[in-house]
Amino acid sequence: MKEVAIYKEPDVKLSRMVIGFSGWMDGGNVSTGTVEYLKNKLKAEKFAEIKPEKFYIFNLPGTMQEVARFRPHTRIKEGLIEVFEYPKNEFFFSEEKNIILFSGKEPNLGWNEYANCIFFLGERFGLEEIYFAGSVAGAIPHTREVRITCSVSDKEQKERLKGYDVRFTEYEGPASIVTFLTKISKEKGIKMVSLVAEIPLYIQTENPKAIKAIMKRLVKLLNLEIDLSDLSKMSDEFEKNVNIALAREPKLAEQVKKLEEAYDKEFFDDQKEEFESWLKKYGIDKLN
Repeated sequence: MKEVAIYKEPDVKLSRMVIGFSGWMDGGNVSTGTVEYLKNKLKAEKFAEIKPEKFYIFNLPGTMQEVARFRPHTRIKEGLIEVFEYPKNEFFFSEEKNIILFSGKEPNLGWNEYANCIFFLGERFGLEEIYFAGSVAGAIPHTREVRITCSVSDKEQKERLKGYDVRFTEYEGPASIVTFLTKISKEKGIKMVSLVAEIPLYIQTENPKAIKAIMKRLVKLLNLEIDLSDLSKMSDEFEKNVNIALAREPKLAEQVKKLEEAYDKEFFDDQKEEFESWLKKYGIDKLN
């Protein structure tokens, strides 16, 4: 397949794949951050990538600010071009753990062909299971355990996940590339599990607490021995810094307290839109 560049042929079966995407389901860098964390812990080596040209929109009508997020990235210093980067879609592998890691950008175009690229490479090395890590913003406090929602390719995976403290997704609306991959996985007889962390609407920074919550499930699902103590330290520091910021925003702190009360009563509410409007009304829709 010409859209997939393979730089090295691992001489081992790679039956599991963990994937993450920048874009829609990467709030708090949870999706890309989880893959990056695993890549570092497993000392995974890059061995392939998807060529980006066919899958992204680089130009469309609109203001410079609107169009900027679609453009390739460049860095020019003293008049000389140092960097010109297209969106990256990279595969890494851990021979010891028989795992492929994939970090990419959700495509704008050609979803079917993009998915075929992922499955082409995976099936080449004996792929049997795919795990997605991601996030979704909601009416959730930063001070409580991160909830994980889950969608799966088949009922067997649903049974398997019953002991993992996850809530199975109830949703109707615009779909992501992950949902499409799950659909294709089922057709191909490949197991797929999507783990999505709920993160607070009012925080825009990286969220190590959510990454830790997903990693706690992944290490069990993948039978990995990984020390997560560094994530625990980062999570504590994250919560501490948010609390410091909240001390300067008493109105927001009051709303967070209400979220805590709702969380502690163990029910989901439908206040997301109301909460977003309240945040925007007071000009504190994010913490800096």
